[in-house]
Amino acid sequence: MFDLQTHFIFPTHAVPRAGPLPRGAQQLGLETPDGATLRGLLLPPDDPQPTRTLVLGFGGNAWNGQDVGEYLHELYPDAFVVAFHYRGYTPSTGSASAEKLLADAPLVYDLAVAKVKPQSTIAVGFSIGSGIVARLSAERPLDGVILITPFDSLKAVAQSMYPWVPIGPFFDHEIEAATALEKGKVPVAIFAAERDEIVPAERTAALRERAANLVFDRTIPRAGHNTIYARSDFQLAMREALDRLKL
Repeated sequence: MFDLQTHFIFPTHAVPRAGPLPRGAQQLGLETPDGATLRGLLLPPDDPQPTRTLVLGFGGNAWNGQDVGEYLHELYPDAFVVAFHYRGYTPSTGSASAEKLLADAPLVYDLAVAKVKPQSTIAVGFSIGSGIVARLSAERPLDGVILITPFDSLKAVAQSMYPWVPIGPFFDHEIEAATALEKGKVPVAIFAAERDEIVPAERTAALRERAANLVFDRTIPRAGHNTIYARSDFQLAMREALDRLKL
């Protein structure tokens, strides 16, 4: 089981490939210091005179980056949206790991900010992406973060799934989100799914308690870890959260 943890945490084999670029989208790419190539896209706002808000998207472990970008563009049509395929997720190259994804996030931020030159930058993290965004908030200036079905520690989530196994000494992909948020001043919005079957409520509660600047907190009733995204109440609240962070 421990030998297969990378396969389970980063199921690159099961992620649907991205389709043709949406109309108006621009393909992005960057080279990492260790030789991987990351591919992503920039979706411009529908408004011809936008407010120059940049939304950076970091998806769950079974999302491709283009789906992340298109979903965020639907939510925030007046913002610039940038999302990348994680390394190891086609068409990006390299091998996925928590350490590498955490290291790649500031590179994505730097490219996106240089490209858009935004007035404000908000990072949105879905599931495992919430941990990446939390860490990014400690490494780059952000005007706010939105965390969906987040956790305080990925290792703690894994331990809750296998309580009879001593996971700690063998876990290779820790993402410690709470420490980054408790030391920062960035405004934080948190979304939980009432019936989350992947991230236990206590792991989200532990993160919530340690967020130094929690400005928006919403639990979507009757929503599951993966069903939350299609809920209209979630989508409306996501727009409300962005407005709150931009104040």
